[in-house]
Amino acid sequence: MADIDTPSGRDLSDFAEDLLQELQAHFQALTKTITLKMEEMGNRIDDLQNNVTDLMVEAGIQNTKST
Repeated sequence: MADIDTPSGRDLSDFAEDLLQELQAHFQALTKTITLKMEEMGNRIDDLQNNVTDLMVEAGIQNTKST
């Protein structure tokens, strides 16, 4: 294994550090994207639930479950 005090050891250490920082940045971006998509999906589900409830009211169907 390369000694950390040698040029190749420092290069390897710098490469590893850069790679970890890049992976962290990608992970954070992915986490942000997934969170946004989940929030959007939650909003769409809420809208769908409201629309179904409205249709049930219009049709005169009572919802036996309270939400």
